[in-house]
Amino acid sequence: MVEAPTFSLELPDPESDSISSMEFLARIEEAWAVCDRFDLQTEIWRGRILKAVRDRERRGGEGRGTGFLQWLREQEISKTRAYALIQLAEAADELVGEGPLEQASVNNFSKRAFMDTAQADPEVQLMISEAANDGVQITRKQVRQLSDEFTAATSPLLPEEIRQRTAANLLPPRAVAPLVKELAKLPEEQQEDLRQVLRDEPELERVKDVTSTARWLSKAAEAGLAVRAFQQGNLDLEKAMQEALRLDALGLLADAVGQAQALESAVLRLHTSWRRLNGLQERLWVESGSSTPHLRELLTLLQTLSGNTMRVSLGELAGGKRVRLQIVEEAPDQLEAPPIPVTAHAG
Repeated sequence: MVEAPTFSLELPDPESDSISSMEFLARIEEAWAVCDRFDLQTEIWRGRILKAVRDRERRGGEGRGTGFLQWLREQEISKTRAYALIQLAEAADELVGEGPLEQASVNNFSKRAFMDTAQADPEVQLMISEAANDGVQITRKQVRQLSDEFTAATSPLLPEEIRQRTAANLLPPRAVAPLVKELAKLPEEQQEDLRQVLRDEPELERVKDVTSTARWLSKAAEAGLAVRAFQQGNLDLEKAMQEALRLDALGLLADAVGQAQALESAVLRLHTSWRRLNGLQERLWVESGSSTPHLRELLTLLQTLSGNTMRVSLGELAGGKRVRLQIVEEAPDQLEAPPIPVTAHAG
């Protein structure tokens, strides 16, 4: 067993009056940066170790990865973390082995900065690597700033007017980059409509407005696809969103669609719990009898939740009101739901 090297840092004494607060914090930040770089190297090697174990298990071909998963359980490592470390190791091999980054320059990165660089565009990776090779300490903020500048200057999703104004420092890249991210989620027709707005008014406030609009459009469309109520009839969701946009009510629509999706999910969970409670209540009722009067009383009270009609108190904060729900299971080809006379009332 190879003896591990000792890792130690000389930290300033927090009780000492001989150093100023600025000097104390500077030395602490320096020590923290050393830990960050050491942590990066450790994570890369952990990823390489995990990759070696995984590839060894794959070599057999019969276990289908079960041996690797067993090894992870023994080491108390989650599958998600394991594959994240493997991706980090593979990114390091690409940047250092096949890419422009020198091996010794890895120490110039913080862990988060290195991971962000590995996920950046090749052109950004090259610029960051060249700076690191020259001895520049790379922070996550620097990587994000450079990525934003590159995105704002080159993305084909942006109109030429926005790219030119960004290149001339008339628009901040940190405001334009989120716009690109949101535009990428939209269909081409909606993208073009928003690009025309930016061509007419390529100003910062309009960039922010269009980013917000694109975000609401994508949220409404994403939630709308999951709302089962919209699968009935001949709804044209895209045209409905266009009309809401014309009324400057797109945010309200997105919120309403999101609430509809949440409500349907809640109803599905409610139905599952209701059916399970109903079955458990019936089984307990069969097991109980005159010798278990308290258990019978409990089961009687549960009937307000396990029957076809449920009554649930909203509590004192709602003034003691109760909600009454009627659950009716119907066939999928039944067109009209039976009427429910009362949906809620004060108890």
